[in-house]
Amino acid sequence: MGSKFKLLARAGYVARGAVFILVAGLALFSSFGGRPETKSALDALLSQPLGQLWLTLIGLGLLGFVAWRSAQSVANADNHENNAKGMAIRTTLFMSAMIYTGLAFYAFSRAWSLGYGGSGSGEKGLAAWAMAQPFGIYLAGGIGVGFLCGGVITIYKGLSRRFERYLSLSDQKTLLLLCIYGLVSRGIIFVIIGILFCYAAFTVDPGKAGSVADALSWIRRLPFGAIIYIVVAAGLASFGIYNFVEARYRIIRSPDTGAIRAKLPALS
Repeated sequence: MGSKFKLLARAGYVARGAVFILVAGLALFSSFGGRPETKSALDALLSQPLGQLWLTLIGLGLLGFVAWRSAQSVANADNHENNAKGMAIRTTLFMSAMIYTGLAFYAFSRAWSLGYGGSGSGEKGLAAWAMAQPFGIYLAGGIGVGFLCGGVITIYKGLSRRFERYLSLSDQKTLLLLCIYGLVSRGIIFVIIGILFCYAAFTVDPGKAGSVADALSWIRRLPFGAIIYIVVAAGLASFGIYNFVEARYRIIRSPDTGAIRAKLPALS
């Protein structure tokens, strides 16, 4: 069971890495091509030969990543302490599992024309759903703050090299630098998405919420934006490589299902 779970988790990292490589590739193609890219990464993959098969495999891989994130959050596979910090980390991991569940089903829906996702998918769809709930403005603002905090934490994780504690990686400085570059770039994108979400909540307009593409577009409009855009887009490709590094070198502990079952009566 343990070896199968580890294979599932590593396949998940490969799938997530592939998604970010696709996003970065489209962004860089858009930059050098001189026109904005309107397709999402998964839609662009679908239009390629064997696109339906590749999209299905990515969806399956992302479900493996969801299983691993669930083990990290619910079963505490990384052995975080039972304090406020540990619970905050596990809550973030659980939210990540939910996000990638949606992305996996979106991949399946595009591959098999299931009608899931549509125009309301992604961050704007999430903002619209949040604002439709009771106290929705505050919920959308909270999601924005979550993206902001996640971005800052990701930047800190890269610069402090705290990710190394979970990797059996030594004396490979090039890979370490790529990991740092990728984490910082992804963190910057998350911070911008968080700002756009907070702005959407403030204006009560879910259309103001931003995706990765919107964040890159915002960067492009800055002074020297074309250069910064290329640097950050290349950084997202590095984050994809970081996921491949995790697929190969990540220390993955299978969840203790016995301990989980023992806790269920107490929880009930």
